[in-house]
Amino acid sequence: MTKRRLVAALIASVAGTAFGASETYVIDPMHTYPSLEFSHFGISVWRGKFARSSGTISIDRAAKTGSVDILVDPASIDFGLAAMDEEARSANFFDVAKYPTATYKGTLKFVGNTPATIEGEITLLGVTHPLTLTINSSKCVPHPFYKKEVCGADAQGELNWSQFGMKMSNFGEGDAGKTLLRIQVEAMKPD
Repeated sequence: MTKRRLVAALIASVAGTAFGASETYVIDPMHTYPSLEFSHFGISVWRGKFARSSGTISIDRAAKTGSVDILVDPASIDFGLAAMDEEARSANFFDVAKYPTATYKGTLKFVGNTPATIEGEITLLGVTHPLTLTINSSKCVPHPFYKKEVCGADAQGELNWSQFGMKMSNFGEGDAGKTLLRIQVEAMKPD
């Protein structure tokens, strides 16, 4: 191989590796909002937010794939009502003494150049079930303050608490246990 061809092959190899590499982003818990909502006997809708979450998102733009790995602390639930928060932490709901974490792990699916869904599994109360999240919006941009790339997204999906053995999953009217899970997330490239 001539010197020119060797140099060209090395440049192509390095460029291909850099372009095709998966990039990992660390979830920013201050700008991430896992939440849920469910019917309260068909009378109203309860909405709660989990204040503590962590995890990573990996994106390979060239391969149009990626992964999501999120850990949520169910004890951090906040419905805006102390009595409901306490009940949600009890054995009737999230049973946080026995199950201190909930997780979601999934694979990004693209439509064209845009992430469209996450096909994954959620583990709650020690039980794992498939859960597909629809990505309503997503964007990656240079962060205006930290001067490194940040990615954000809004995603949602439906699950049924009764499938996880949650004792108090009968707040619905006709759709007992039906729950809308949403996550607004921001994740940044680590230093």
